[in-house]
Amino acid sequence: MFPILRLARIACFFCLALLARSAFSANRVTILYDAFGANPTLTRDWGFSALIEHDGKRILFDTRNNPEIFEHNVRVLNMDLTKLDFAVISHRHTDHASGLKYLLKINPDINVYAPADGANGFGGAEILPSFFRPKPSLCAKLRYFDGTYSEHVRSGKLCDTGHFVLVDKRTEVAPGIFLGYSVSKIPRAIELPELTLAIKGPHGLILVDGCWHSGIEEILQAASAVDSHTHIVFGGLHRPDTRAGHRSPRRFAQE
Repeated sequence: MFPILRLARIACFFCLALLARSAFSANRVTILYDAFGANPTLTRDWGFSALIEHDGKRILFDTRNNPEIFEHNVRVLNMDLTKLDFAVISHRHTDHASGLKYLLKINPDINVYAPADGANGFGGAEILPSFFRPKPSLCAKLRYFDGTYSEHVRSGKLCDTGHFVLVDKRTEVAPGIFLGYSVSKIPRAIELPELTLAIKGPHGLILVDGCWHSGIEEILQAASAVDSHTHIVFGGLHRPDTRAGHRSPRRFAQE
């Protein structure tokens, strides 16, 4: 059984406490992009992006909705994204990946970890035959390619450049730093793969999530292979509900 996560009563207070504690150590989190926050110099927008610094590694997690706003916030915070160790894109939705346009302009050689998926659009991956799911009851003209499927079909790309590393299983990307891979079973995001950053800390795992499409249960299940104890979860926790148009808010959670 997983430990029960208690949602912080005042999310912004928890965020400030986390950042304040981090400011006195080599490990810290800087929020680059969000729809919340008290910094008047940052432009708020739909999305979430964070720079995570841990044990000498500098990791960019997601690049969010608008490359111009992303660039503005990065410059205001005086963050140098040319000195990253790598970047992670949690999933293929453009409100999580559009800032890649700016990142790859200033750091074209960076490794970008993204979830492998037959239509993910990051690296032009090959679409697997199972994607087509032929139904015997359909006539040929209602099937892809009139039912005559090419032997090799590749998806398009969100970016024409970039060194994308496609991930389809739990992967250790640096000592004590892992990428968890989960696939949504929720109707409104069915079969959507998502990556979660998992950092081993002295009190358990620190999980950085992009959108919670897979649900917290699925994410914790994937993370348990690294450490059965989860200490903190933060990021975009707005998993789609089964009710159309409803999302749970972004929050921070701590054991």
